[in-house]
Amino acid sequence: MRVLGFAAALLLSWGVVGEARATELSPACRTRGQPINESGFITLGGIKQWVTVEGHDCANPVVLIVHGGPGNPNTPFAHALFGEWAKDFTVVQWDQRGSGKTYGANKPAEDEALTLQRLTADGVEMARYATHRFGKRKVIIMGGSWGSALAVNIAMAEPDLFSAYVGTAQLVNYQLDMAASYAKTLGLARAAGDTESIGKLEGLGAPPWTNPRAFGILRRITRKYEALATDAPPKGWFTFGPGYDTPAYEADYTAGEDYSFLNFVGLAGDGMGPKIDLRRLGTAFAMPVYMLQGEADLVTPSEVSKAYFDDLTAPKKVFVPLARTGHDPNQTMIDAQLAALEQVRGEAMAKDRP
Repeated sequence: MRVLGFAAALLLSWGVVGEARATELSPACRTRGQPINESGFITLGGIKQWVTVEGHDCANPVVLIVHGGPGNPNTPFAHALFGEWAKDFTVVQWDQRGSGKTYGANKPAEDEALTLQRLTADGVEMARYATHRFGKRKVIIMGGSWGSALAVNIAMAEPDLFSAYVGTAQLVNYQLDMAASYAKTLGLARAAGDTESIGKLEGLGAPPWTNPRAFGILRRITRKYEALATDAPPKGWFTFGPGYDTPAYEADYTAGEDYSFLNFVGLAGDGMGPKIDLRRLGTAFAMPVYMLQGEADLVTPSEVSKAYFDDLTAPKKVFVPLARTGHDPNQTMIDAQLAALEQVRGEAMAKDRP
């Protein structure tokens, strides 16, 4: 079984992995007490995209998770990460265009580019589908890293679809995040007398970059220093589960990871990532905002996320620093995400009381 790595540093088949057999989901899951555990393709943006759903009770609130990367879907290890959430929530995930099983079902042409606008439209369609399927007026949207930037774009595009936004390792402005990441990491390397890392970072120079390998070089060094200041995730979290532990899926996952990442950085620093600046979308959220930030995060440093958070207006906003946590998920991060979701759930239930 393959362990997750880092690349370059409605048509359904529910219950039958990878085999498209129907053009409609199973009957709408809306009955209180009705469990659901399904995976398959639906049509989003005119192509087949892979979706998984897990929940113990269809009456529970729906959480739409927007994965990071880009190109790193959670679906191969979703149960290990979020299985406990299924008691109180219906957890919906999808492999974004260019990622995982969606990539495998829609191999892009060599010159076919991913765009934030197209992925945002896919996400809005996914959220609208979830509200219809589960009989909800709104769903909770949650994203981390790349997924946090995409999730904000989705939430801002159609705010009436969402009851709350939960962001982790918030990517706010690629240029500001990379400048802070570079400076902090170089400072740590110099303090440690780490001549190898210092040489690599000084060789890159401070961002902005036109070298597509620059982000990956920095990321490998940030992981080295984050590991010294964080608690590691439990063993086995990022091992591909049943239905995903095949050579064919591994090949598609890796190819999609590479394709998406190259579209993120761009061949000359002109990809989706360098254009991200969430303030351009406005700073007024129509829904509560929960932002969870690892104190040792060297990729989306806290000072950039917190400055953005402070500028936001929302019906409610909460910023939660996470000790011993970096950019990647660990138990502290997963527990904090669930705590935020439970708070959203409790507030929603209180509003529904007579």
